[in-house]
Amino acid sequence: MPFRPPEALQDPDDERALGLLRRYYGTPPWSAGCHTGAWFDTWDSTGTRERDADRFTADDLVAVSFLMVDVPAEAARRLLVEDAAVFAELLVELGPDRDLVDEPPLADDWAGWRLMDALKGLPDIGPTTASKLLARKRPRLRPIWDTVVSALTDTVGSQWEPVRSALAAEDRALHVRLGRLRAAAGLPETVSALRVLDVICWREGKDRGVGGGSYRFRG
Repeated sequence: MPFRPPEALQDPDDERALGLLRRYYGTPPWSAGCHTGAWFDTWDSTGTRERDADRFTADDLVAVSFLMVDVPAEAARRLLVEDAAVFAELLVELGPDRDLVDEPPLADDWAGWRLMDALKGLPDIGPTTASKLLARKRPRLRPIWDTVVSALTDTVGSQWEPVRSALAAEDRALHVRLGRLRAAAGLPETVSALRVLDVICWREGKDRGVGGGSYRFRG
């Protein structure tokens, strides 16, 4: 099923989408009253985030907690210790962060699927937490999935490829617009185009009371 843009992005005027971004990040960004999730994008308490791009760290678990999910103790132990080398290898196999819009159609044997499957295979880790962990390591490449955003955008069963296709359509018009909205909101480029899309969708979905329930999900 193709990605359905939120109403704020169906409107050719940017003001509605910009208002949703400002409500989430604050004006100026990260000012008092911003949503807790705003800290997900820039959290780097150790100063080693760039160096640790190919391994999961305790700082990553703190970062996803800003998005209202917690990684259970057993999953954390496996991710950071017991299976750390396995996940590091999967991150290396996926390659460095890059814009999803530049990817070819995502094949069934793509490395991103294998990493998502491995994350979902951890104890008590569902698709929402898995997508947030991967988005922490590859924010330009992996969109965040949750029941609000997926219900709003018709991506309940599959999200990654529909979002990629939507970003690339019409000479990358949506991707370009997300970058324009990011700049207008005063956000740095460390906030990826995918994250701008996620925030607009999530904030609109919450306002409209969309989402809830459980779904079968691939990625």
